[in-house]
Amino acid sequence: MDILQWIIMIIAVVFVVKFFLPVKGISDITTKEAKDKFKAKDVQFIDVRTPGEYKANHQKKFKNIPLSSLAGRTSELDKNKEVVVICQSGMRSAKAAKILKKKGFEKVTNVKGGMGAWV
Repeated sequence: MDILQWIIMIIAVVFVVKFFLPVKGISDITTKEAKDKFKAKDVQFIDVRTPGEYKANHQKKFKNIPLSSLAGRTSELDKNKEVVVICQSGMRSAKAAKILKKKGFEKVTNVKGGMGAWV
């Protein structure tokens, strides 16, 4: 292999590792653990699915802020409180959690499996 191929391979590996490693300050919890947090006063619950998905099936504690508009609506949330984020499968909420961390939220929690895992 020549040097260019090595550089490209190293860049690809770094990208893959960075993409899949958890972001510091973001926790993952189960749906049962999310339900247990319903009793807490200092927790905000956000559902980042589309309004149609939210209307079809949601948990009452979760406020609908679609992922597509989350970055522009973070002022609706308190940065000093924990934010629990959910979507349908856990993928969009993981992206939402990263957005919130970049916007300065200290404690962000993603619900693994999302609404698809809700029993």
